[in-house]
Amino acid sequence: MANPTSRTRGAGSPARRTMTAAARAAAKRAGRPARPERAARQEEEAAPGRTLLAEPLADGRQDPPEPGPFEDEPEESAPSRGAGRNVLVAVPVLVLVAALAVAAVLGWQYRQGRQAEQARGAALAAARQAAPIVLSYDYRHLDRDFTRARALLTGHFRDQYDRTTKTVVAPTATTYHGVVKATVAAPADGGAPAVCVVSATPDKAVVLLFVNQVTESTQVAEPRLDLNRVRMTLTRTSAGWRVSGVDAL
Repeated sequence: MANPTSRTRGAGSPARRTMTAAARAAAKRAGRPARPERAARQEEEAAPGRTLLAEPLADGRQDPPEPGPFEDEPEESAPSRGAGRNVLVAVPVLVLVAALAVAAVLGWQYRQGRQAEQARGAALAAARQAAPIVLSYDYRHLDRDFTRARALLTGHFRDQYDRTTKTVVAPTATTYHGVVKATVAAPADGGAPAVCVVSATPDKAVVLLFVNQVTESTQVAEPRLDLNRVRMTLTRTSAGWRVSGVDAL
């Protein structure tokens, strides 16, 4: 009769078969690849701050190296030292050019001011000399008086003076024995004549004069005194300052 104990403990016992089946199932599960979801959960459950090392490739090649830090890249936008030196040289040059331009403008203005001041004096003297000659005449020697006056005129005003004296002044003065004598007004105590410069440039000036004109003719019983204000325009020519306009105010 067989021993029941030895059959129960033998290799074919139910308990042993159960343990063997469980071991095979565990071994099979260990060799099966994990699902993607389970692998992701396993990576998320990894300890924080842990560094993962990449394994080398099967054929011995390594992964491409990581790019170096930013300072290793070429600094394309950074100015070179030569450009910096050029800027340092250009700034003083620009300042020097600007200073020279300002000096040139100031020098031109100074020269213009001096020339205008000189023109004021010269035009004033020319106006004082021309007024008595241009505004006077005597019927006894009209041609001489008109010739003297015409030498002090210029431009269109000279042509206008010729037409007026020939067509109006000469016939009237001859008919009525007209004599006109003009003088620049001056104070009785012998002060400066009543004349002033209104405006002046190096080539043109406007002068205001107070002129006294005494008129004699057969049309008046006695000499008549006219107090006139005259604006005289003078232009500088190659022969000096000449009258280019006369307006009675």
